[in-house]
Amino acid sequence: MIPKGLLSGKRALITGAGQGNGRAIAIGMAQAGAELVLADLNEDGCRETLDLAGSAGGKVHRLDVSDREQCLALAATLRSSGATIDCLVNNAGILLRGRFDLPESAEFWDRTLAVNVNGPYNMIHAFLPQLEEKKGSIINIGSIQSFVATPNSAAYTTSKGAVLQLTKALAAELAPRGIRVNGIAPGVIRTPMTVASLEKEEVRTALLRHIPMARPGEPEELAGPAVFLASDLASYVTGAMLAVDGGYLSV
Repeated sequence: MIPKGLLSGKRALITGAGQGNGRAIAIGMAQAGAELVLADLNEDGCRETLDLAGSAGGKVHRLDVSDREQCLALAATLRSSGATIDCLVNNAGILLRGRFDLPESAEFWDRTLAVNVNGPYNMIHAFLPQLEEKKGSIINIGSIQSFVATPNSAAYTTSKGAVLQLTKALAAELAPRGIRVNGIAPGVIRTPMTVASLEKEEVRTALLRHIPMARPGEPEELAGPAVFLASDLASYVTGAMLAVDGGYLSV
């Protein structure tokens, strides 16, 4: 249960909000009282998220976070409409798996880093003036692969390691300007990105062997941590990457 009122009076921008983790975080923030701005390449998915959240006055924008000009344009649009933000959730991301020596590896590398690393940079760079004005907060969505590696995912693991270091670097740099920067490192979460793998018995068994809680997480289980980090309850928390992983990183 998300405590009501924790984010009252705040406006949160969530990228990748058209499904999965981004949708769950958006719904949780709306339950806590935040006004939503949802951005995704999947604009229809964002509208569905907004409906599910019951967020009156929420806004939806089609956005490719890897395109710096689009991010700057969105920041300008929100400012001109009087909808500047208090919280930025950099959730948009992709996972492209494959052996490092395959012909498509270079394409996977470029696209993954463009979305998963350049995307958060582009959004923070574009919205930094608004966040400084509001003494706001940034939440970067990392992964357990910010800390550990798995085969056939060099690009993804590298990108999420970069998100961890970006979070720490900007926490140190932006604290004097009143901006908190934290992250969430989801473990094995049942989303459209992972559901196909989790349906394979051998894959599911191998994954659950590493999780003390012996189950995958649900997207809704990321909402509470996100609301906490965005709220004044976390007023002295910055530079943290909170693992939400059923204990995966503990063993």
